[in-house]
Amino acid sequence: MRKRVVVTGMGIISPVGNTVETFWDSLRASRVGVGKLTRFDTSDYRVKLAAEVHDFDPEAYMDFKEAKKMELFSQYAVAAASDAIKDAALVTENEDCTRIGVSVGCGIGSLQILEQAADRLRSRGPKAVPPLMVPRMITNMAAGNVAIHFGLKGKCINVVTACATGTHSIGEAYRCIQYGDADVMLAGGTEAAITPLGISGFAALTALSVSEDPLRASIPFDRERGGFVMGEGAAVLVLESLEHAQARGARILAEIGGYGATCDAYHMTSPEETGDGAARAMTLAMQEAGIAPAEVQYVNAHGTGTYHNDLCETRAIKKAFGEDAYSLNVNSTKSMTGHMLGAAGAAECVVCVKSVMEDYIHATAGFREAEEEMDLNYTKEGVSRIVDAAISNSLGFGGHNGSLLIRKFVG
Repeated sequence: MRKRVVVTGMGIISPVGNTVETFWDSLRASRVGVGKLTRFDTSDYRVKLAAEVHDFDPEAYMDFKEAKKMELFSQYAVAAASDAIKDAALVTENEDCTRIGVSVGCGIGSLQILEQAADRLRSRGPKAVPPLMVPRMITNMAAGNVAIHFGLKGKCINVVTACATGTHSIGEAYRCIQYGDADVMLAGGTEAAITPLGISGFAALTALSVSEDPLRASIPFDRERGGFVMGEGAAVLVLESLEHAQARGARILAEIGGYGATCDAYHMTSPEETGDGAARAMTLAMQEAGIAPAEVQYVNAHGTGTYHNDLCETRAIKKAFGEDAYSLNVNSTKSMTGHMLGAAGAAECVVCVKSVMEDYIHATAGFREAEEEMDLNYTKEGVSRIVDAAISNSLGFGGHNGSLLIRKFVG
């Protein structure tokens, strides 16, 4: 028998708030976190905007020496994990920490230290490369630093599937608990890639919006969409087996009912045009949850704001839901947070948990009108609606598709 898996705590660092409360309030108010890119001089760049995290102080979560050893993506992860543990009222000193694991992924790792080391190598030679460059740069250090910071000795893994990283990290943590590998998992994603190399690389793919209007830059599903806006941050959820959560008297926020993971096997960067792979991921999640398409009220779409993603994901939703697709509310959190890359799926899972808790679906900020084939309800305005079940989608370069089904907890 597979164990039931519930969510008992959440933490987030994002462009629209560094607590779950401020993040959710911002989404309800359609507050856009896109603004002028401030991390470096953009005079020579076509891309002028980003969705940056503001007012982040790592020393609010760890001491100075610990923070100094971590790159920004790891700091974000530890901060989000700290808030998630507090939210869950999980006292690790009272737990068997060999049964608490970590599944926190990162899509890129630290471009900051990579750029710094490359500059030193070119200008001063190999002896000038920082001795901790590799362990600070590599993506698994987010999960590693979370485990070290909290003394968690269970399974510790790092899923890297580009923009699907956060979703797959939560899905694989869910599997770990289902099959008894852990009682508790800290699961989510993190990213901090707003650097000259990060912006230049995605711009070279023509994936980024070059709009200079913050309110018309990240506009998923809109006919004027022209690419995504780079975001950053981290989101971590505390997942527990139902029996473990009940035994410690935990407050249960929602239940993870199903997880689907597929591959397009089609193209490095473009989604498969019929949406078949993404549709199969959603279908697998619904089948595992034992619910029909008509029982899902809401899809939090990957919704990047690129032409092909939004069109192909619309086709995928129609393929997975049939006529029931027209009864759904579909939205994109990226309309406000930008694309948080490896953290996106985790942040959007937080949104789905809040939606089933509060029976509210936020607007796709900036959405005005889509082209003819894109005829779903993309949620122009936030709506109060009973949300018994929600699906969160993530689609990553390489054809990686992931879907999580979140539902109200019923004991």
